[in-house]
Amino acid sequence: QVQLVESGGGLVQAGDSLRLSCAASGRTFSSYAMGWFRQAPGKGRDFVATITRSGSNTDTADSVKGRFTVSRDNAKNTVYLQMNSLKPEDTAVYYCAATSKLMGSIAGEYTYWGQGTQVTVSS
Repeated sequence: QVQLVESGGGLVQAGDSLRLSCAASGRTFSSYAMGWFRQAPGKGRDFVATITRSGSNTDTADSVKGRFTVSRDNAKNTVYLQMNSLKPEDTAVYYCAATSKLMGSIAGEYTYWGQGTQVTVSS
């Protein structure tokens, strides 16, 4: 079992940057591909980014491509989401999640979830 704890959210202005972190418990972190999802008020949980177990491959949603970067440090059991050029429409609760699949953009493919961290971008 994996427990995930996100951090790094906050209130920023449009154009600013934030880096989210997701710390995982247990010694099996490198056995899981990781993903970031976000959920805005009144909306569903949307895919943001995913990264393979080794970190060699990543994928990001079109809405954040070129602005957000996912990475991981298996020695630290941590996955990151670097968010640059933030926009008001990026405002959401951001969740990290773990999957035994190679990588994925579908929330239902993820087994373990963190509690989320709020990101608010003002215009």
